[in-house]
Amino acid sequence: MAKILSKTDILGLSDLATETVDVPEWGGAVIIRTMTGTERDAYEASLMQRDASGNYRVDTVNMRAKLVAHTAVDEAGALLFDPATELAALAGKNAAAIERLFVVAQRLNGLAGNSVVDAEKNSVSGLPGDSASGSPQPSA
Repeated sequence: MAKILSKTDILGLSDLATETVDVPEWGGAVIIRTMTGTERDAYEASLMQRDASGNYRVDTVNMRAKLVAHTAVDEAGALLFDPATELAALAGKNAAAIERLFVVAQRLNGLAGNSVVDAEKNSVSGLPGDSASGSPQPSA
């Protein structure tokens, strides 16, 4: 059986894996790393948009650049891009380069190739008590 980890063990770990990806379109390489829990939540939230009826839907606009912005880091591990302010500039770069980085970021972060489709199927209404399954809620 594996060692049972303590809080000190867990919080003391350096557990953010990185991978350096050659980007010939840009004449160099970019480091992609796994997201923290907070970064992953922010990335996933950025993919959801509330429609006029109050339901959430998956917003795939700049989906690849969003993931790259949340995972591309410098040698010290700091994000290269601010997802809130630099997304449009990053999204305007070469699509093949963005795709190459996106694929590595997906793999490192355990994001399945169909995660967007799955998110769309599982998207929920913004109204409290609504069911994502379409099944009626039990009465109180």
